[in-house]
Amino acid sequence: MSELPASPLVSLRDIVKTYHRGQQTVPVLGGITFDIDAGEFLALMGPSGSGKSTLLNLIAGIDRPDSGQLVIGGVDIGVLDEAELADWRAQNVGFIFQFYNLMPVLSALENVELPLLLKDMTRRERRERALLALEMVGLADRAEHAPSELSGGQQQRVAIARALITDPTLIVADEPTGDLDRESANDILHLMQRLNDEIGKTIVMVTHDSRAAGHAHAIMHLEKGELSGREEVRV
Repeated sequence: MSELPASPLVSLRDIVKTYHRGQQTVPVLGGITFDIDAGEFLALMGPSGSGKSTLLNLIAGIDRPDSGQLVIGGVDIGVLDEAELADWRAQNVGFIFQFYNLMPVLSALENVELPLLLKDMTRRERRERALLALEMVGLADRAEHAPSELSGGQQQRVAIARALITDPTLIVADEPTGDLDRESANDILHLMQRLNDEIGKTIVMVTHDSRAAGHAHAIMHLEKGELSGREEVRV
């Protein structure tokens, strides 16, 4: 596994983001400043429209702020051009989505392999690495199954294996248990907590579920684009 950089891993300073709807300007984030330490598991919570998903997308390099500075692992991602940002994202960020985003025509193994296709690796190397990632999430025995042959919880485990396959610096999760029943959700949350505790993966998770947020080290609360508090959950 890659060596973790010195804390903080993520540093946000005066992050401002607005969206434009026709002639209307809609403020989303109004001067957000905080840090995330390497190895931290942080949950972002807030009502709909509070800006938490926008904030997650900025941290992941999917979107750009209107102003402010965002430094991750010592890299000021705001100064990167689009090609450089895409390359940085591919190397440093693993994504977990609510609806899995798996390719239905590919097997679990092939879905996990996808992020490695642009890397200078042989097919055998990609397969071995993907099998190891599936083993880490307890699905090595389902490697050849299509997504339609897997439960929702199993599909999310495949998505987590895919997020891990490049050994990213940061994992971002947008409502990762939102489409799961309670038992499957608990399994996924315990898996994410184990990846954080045992491997030291830094995780930022958006969730509406206070029980899900309870698996994090801390909960950052947002209200109308502003930080309304930080709650420490577990050491």
